[in-house]
Amino acid sequence: MKKIISCFMAAAAVLPVSAGISDDAAMAPYVYPENSPARVAAPAYMPDGQSYLELSSDRKRIVKFDSRTGKELETVMDVTHTRETTIPEIENFILSPDGTKLIVGRERKMIYRRSSMSKFYVYNIRTRQLHPLSEKFERQQAPQFSPDGRMVAFVANDNNIHLHKIDFKTEVDVTTDGKPGQIINGVPDWVYEEEFSTSVSMAWAPDNMTLCYIKYNETEVPAFTFPLYEGSCDPMTQYEFYPGSFTYKYPVAGEPNSKVSVHSYDVDNRKTKNLDIPVSNFEYIPRIAYGGAPDRLIVTTLNRAQTRMELFSMNPRSNVAKSILVEEEQAWIEPCTYENLTLNADNFVVLSARSGYVHAYQYTYSGALTRTITSGDFEVTAYYGTDAKGNHYVQSTATGPINRVVSRIDAKGVMKHISPEKGCASAWFNPGKSVYTLNYSSSTHPPVYTLYNIDGKQQRVIEDNAAVASRYGAAPKKEFTTIRTDEGIELNAYIIKPSDFSPSRRYPVILHQYSGPGSQQVLDSWSMDWMQYAAKKGYIVICADGRGTGGRGRQWETIVYKRLGHYETIDMQGVGRWAARQPYVDGKRIGICGWSYGGYETLMCVTTGSSPFAAAVAIAPVTDWRFYDSIYTERYMLTPRENEDGYKASAPINAVGGLEVPVLIMHGTADDNVHFKNTVQFTSALQAAGKWCDLFIYPNMNHSINGCGARLSVYSRMLDYFDRNMR
Repeated sequence: MKKIISCFMAAAAVLPVSAGISDDAAMAPYVYPENSPARVAAPAYMPDGQSYLELSSDRKRIVKFDSRTGKELETVMDVTHTRETTIPEIENFILSPDGTKLIVGRERKMIYRRSSMSKFYVYNIRTRQLHPLSEKFERQQAPQFSPDGRMVAFVANDNNIHLHKIDFKTEVDVTTDGKPGQIINGVPDWVYEEEFSTSVSMAWAPDNMTLCYIKYNETEVPAFTFPLYEGSCDPMTQYEFYPGSFTYKYPVAGEPNSKVSVHSYDVDNRKTKNLDIPVSNFEYIPRIAYGGAPDRLIVTTLNRAQTRMELFSMNPRSNVAKSILVEEEQAWIEPCTYENLTLNADNFVVLSARSGYVHAYQYTYSGALTRTITSGDFEVTAYYGTDAKGNHYVQSTATGPINRVVSRIDAKGVMKHISPEKGCASAWFNPGKSVYTLNYSSSTHPPVYTLYNIDGKQQRVIEDNAAVASRYGAAPKKEFTTIRTDEGIELNAYIIKPSDFSPSRRYPVILHQYSGPGSQQVLDSWSMDWMQYAAKKGYIVICADGRGTGGRGRQWETIVYKRLGHYETIDMQGVGRWAARQPYVDGKRIGICGWSYGGYETLMCVTTGSSPFAAAVAIAPVTDWRFYDSIYTERYMLTPRENEDGYKASAPINAVGGLEVPVLIMHGTADDNVHFKNTVQFTSALQAAGKWCDLFIYPNMNHSINGCGARLSVYSRMLDYFDRNMR
């Protein structure tokens, strides 16, 4: 999954809370992209981990740096000094596993959120020879080096996998049955990419002799079409008088998904074969990857309800498969269980919520549990691997759910934190884990990137964002707290108060929330956004994580199973009523807003029960879960046939009669994620009920509503709306 309409029966004249709150020029520094701190990309380490590659700022060179000192060592590619082929610049690059070659890309065109196609070229670092990855296809998708760096598998716009043999500059067809709208080989369809967080479905064997891949047969998946207009942001002049359209396969809840199968390609004899998974009770294959040996392809399967995951170890040559792990849950399997599976040479590590909290477990490839790496009443949120001494490294909530701490677990199971205990940290390790980069931020300081050796000794500060810290030094700060609702439920929250806050005054409030299952908004991490600007202009902003959100264990999270919107609405309305009781809050001026799931929950809060909110803004909201995609929706709700009452109760479109406050909905017409249809159907239901809403649409914009100043427009319109509707 992972903005303004006002719906009300009668409008009243309102006065702004503070003059000029929607002044775009003043707000711009608090909105993307101007609010973004400097970010450091994960290093492209050379195989020995002693150096890494980086693209120069002018996109003309790829430069090698010393890992410890950051000193420039040499230029490994310069677009003005290549042989055979010349290109003007480089947009991105991929280093071969053996460190001898590069794939460089330019003129990238996005497909969906994670996928794209580029004009790719292969570059030999030693000889400086550069040549196109394909002479047949102008752009390619998901290029994958073989382990020895001598071949590249890629997908073209014919939905087939092709193999480029670098030594001979030849191209071989791995598959030939690909067909847009029917068969996809080697890359996922839309719903897999969006909900299983993947953009490639190919795996090379360690011996370079076999390429395995997933085939997606989406013939029976219903297609969705939305219109395209000329627009004024990157105008499409071909649609000046008549709109065009975009059509793609999108399975809504309960509809057919792609039929998936696993296949292998033998590089020597150029033959493919089906790999037989020895069970039939699965719907999805979210991952395939090799487990350290050419006879060990690990295939992950899920049933349609996503309550059962099974791992198989398959030999692509003999077609023999065996089950090595089964995970089952009463509710859904946590996505991190299959998305963050770590396959080592002789063991694998899985993140499992079997204890009630997500922890790391180590297994042999025969399926024997050899170590429970972590345990306790906290969640492991990332597993980074192990070093030569047998220490394991994780990110977790061990110091509290609003923090993310990086820790080392030694052979005796003793955990030592190697990042600050408060705030949020993540880490990148080099091959061999002799050094790591720590990315740390808190609510009061932007991200700092620092390199350490494995013993924890600081080597250098890569980026401290000192200029950003100074720029926003006087901005209103988050105050972390716990809100206890009328039901006695304690929610993690933060409050941002006006710069000139006085406890003797009474302020309007905006409740900002997302509320989706497993999500977290209340984190002690850096975020400088519209909330701080709203506080500067006289609002108190509250953000709270209700039941169903992440970081607090399975019981807290899975309470929403099969009834999305129920407990979230009780909790968010409870936050609104809590705010109204505070002596510094004007209880008649409390608004609520959210984007995507947060937009959905906003509409639930103002159409369900006795709402404490005076106005609402919903951005790109789901209005009926029957309209949303199969994988995400069914993970939490099952299918509409299996949970008819749950779907009815969870849809704000069925509760428009309860709407009594002004609501603004904002939505992009080219949203391929939460379709604009959601908003159209909701406004239609309002019309039928004799009600109406304010609506602002963004032509040709997707779910992010970004570009040409659109993000600033969204938040500026939102604050202006609260200004006009909350005295």
